[in-house]
Amino acid sequence: MGLEASLEHRTAKLACMNARVDHLLDEALALGPDERSALVVALMDSLDGEDEATVTKAWAEEIRRRKDELRSRAASTVPWAEARARLTAL
Repeated sequence: MGLEASLEHRTAKLACMNARVDHLLDEALALGPDERSALVVALMDSLDGEDEATVTKAWAEEIRRRKDELRSRAASTVPWAEARARLTAL
């Protein structure tokens, strides 16, 4: 495929994608406010999926580590009143 043919193919593909996106946008705008909001959240979540999974895994590992430290008594706890006083002093 020559350069000119390749450019024509890309242009045709973009035009088709734009028509599809335009159609989807029209459909989305016809939804009620709550449905549009849910759609936006779902689309945003689909873009952040891998990062969120990594963060979720990291938090699960951190929670497991802290739980193990508490069980083995490598870490100790303090009463809430003391913890709150320390935070207030910051």
